[in-house]
Amino acid sequence: MPGFRHEGFEMTQPTIGFIGLGLMGRAMVECLQNAGYAVTVLGNRDRTGVEEAIARGGNEAPNAKALTGSADIVMLCVGNSDQVESRVYGDLGILAGVKPGQVVIDFGTSLPESTKRIGAALAEKGATYLDAPLGRTPAHAKEGQLNLMCSGDQAAYDQVKPVLDVLGENVFHLGALGNGHTIKLINNFFGMTTAVAMSEAFATADAAGIDRQALYDVMSAGPLRSGMMDFVRNYAVNGQNDLGFAIANASKDVGYYGQMLSDMGMKSRMSGCAGNALSDAVEDGDGDRMVAEMVDWMGKNLKGPA
Repeated sequence: MPGFRHEGFEMTQPTIGFIGLGLMGRAMVECLQNAGYAVTVLGNRDRTGVEEAIARGGNEAPNAKALTGSADIVMLCVGNSDQVESRVYGDLGILAGVKPGQVVIDFGTSLPESTKRIGAALAEKGATYLDAPLGRTPAHAKEGQLNLMCSGDQAAYDQVKPVLDVLGENVFHLGALGNGHTIKLINNFFGMTTAVAMSEAFATADAAGIDRQALYDVMSAGPLRSGMMDFVRNYAVNGQNDLGFAIANASKDVGYYGQMLSDMGMKSRMSGCAGNALSDAVEDGDGDRMVAEMVDWMGKNLKGPA
């Protein structure tokens, strides 16, 4: 790969600091380590991913400041904007340890306005922030086959592109900082709306005494068919969970989509129904279940008043 230039010198392999070792993060770290990158990690409560990374020769940092000081590229893969901000700000955060010329990348699904604020704060320190939300699953991450929706400074993107190519099969540069998160939220709003609507369709078929496969056969024969429809069908008909995306995460993303529109001075007309159903399922204790399992929740919650 091309050399990585930092602080006036050049190296063939940049060192990586990686924050967030959930299912996706730990798979990405494994991919990077298998490709020969030196990785320092910082996890949270679950130490599984941290221990796996250490066993492969990685290091563990005590905090985000120390991790940032030890790395050429800092990567975050955490659940929401609050968690990103908790790792960026404060005496032991990324901002406290960042160096001029450093690149920081957020792979999570965050609010664009938060992303832009962090980008401005890092720019004041001479560093660059990129947002690069992900598509596909941890299984794809392990094999370097993710979809990466990266945006931000073109020169910084070009600098880290060889590393992104290790992680992603399809790597997009989408323009100004925040565009990646904006597109990801639009994408997830649309996908989760489809999943929730299909879940209700199957639950309605159940109530009417119609076979789920028969409903699917008719619906999928026309222009409605999509990969998301198939994910829900595979669970509804075969009990097969092919989409490893939790209801709680879906609820967060649809809520972020509505917040994004509000930040833009607009109001979503479509996200409320899906968002309400998902948040109600979370409140019912189903947040850790997968999105396709909204079929089960719908089956219990379509009943009207007696």
